[in-house]
Amino acid sequence: MKLILSLVLLSIIIGLAYIRLAPSNRDAWHTDAMQEQPQVGHFVVRPDGGDLASPVYNESPVDLLTRFDAVALAEPRTSRLAGSPEEGRITYITRSRVIGFPDYTTVQATPVEGGTALVIHARLRFGRSDLGVNAARVTRWLDALVQG
Repeated sequence: MKLILSLVLLSIIIGLAYIRLAPSNRDAWHTDAMQEQPQVGHFVVRPDGGDLASPVYNESPVDLLTRFDAVALAEPRTSRLAGSPEEGRITYITRSRVIGFPDYTTVQATPVEGGTALVIHARLRFGRSDLGVNAARVTRWLDALVQG
């Protein structure tokens, strides 16, 4: 019985270490957010057709992404995986507090009538459902942009 419990505990430890230490492939996660469709475990913001319609901002794409970058990087346990405001696309990793589950958020700015809109694709890496975490985080970031 002790052997079985020890093996189960060891398996849990290895699984948790993998979740926290697994490398993030830039090419797999830094993708075109415009191509993504809403689905379970994902949250999509677009000018139209996503889970949430993007507001239109009266600023250039680079300026808007620069402000967005500051908001995103102020979020605890969030870092930039790839991209920059000048590139026009940025992908972030945000990890959960206890286990360190990674969520990936890619943001792009696109010119639209009246200004610039954001295209955002937030998704989980492990599991089937994020329990609304990505939607809450992206909504919080968008609210901070309006207030900032």
